[in-house]
Amino acid sequence: MADQPHQRSPEPRSHQVVKAATAVTAGGSLLVLSGLTLAGTVIALTIATPLFVIFSPVLVPAVIAVALLITGFLASGGFGVAAITVLSWIYRYVTGRHPPGADKLDQARMKLAGKAREMKEKAEQYGQQVAGSQGS
Repeated sequence: MADQPHQRSPEPRSHQVVKAATAVTAGGSLLVLSGLTLAGTVIALTIATPLFVIFSPVLVPAVIAVALLITGFLASGGFGVAAITVLSWIYRYVTGRHPPGADKLDQARMKLAGKAREMKEKAEQYGQQVAGSQGS
């Protein structure tokens, strides 16, 4: 017996019947509720459609205005949060608290300063070459 894997004993027929009856009852109830919801939606849409058509000159602009107001408030809030975050980061950077990303900013500043110095030197060399060639 130790060599055989553990096998499930077959369920009694009554348990299978109870499970099937429960599944049919639950499924049927959900199907009936789905049908009632669909019927209610169709009836409500049938009643509301003429009202929408009659009031559409008022409702459409009102919906557009509300959508624009909501979008404006959300954008304003988002920009405000972004501005506060940036100002906070700059304050921490200036006061030397080393915010995240400060290393990358310092590296970029050093690269730009190096390139600017290099361009200045090349421009001076070019200016000297041009002045030297014009004098001869």
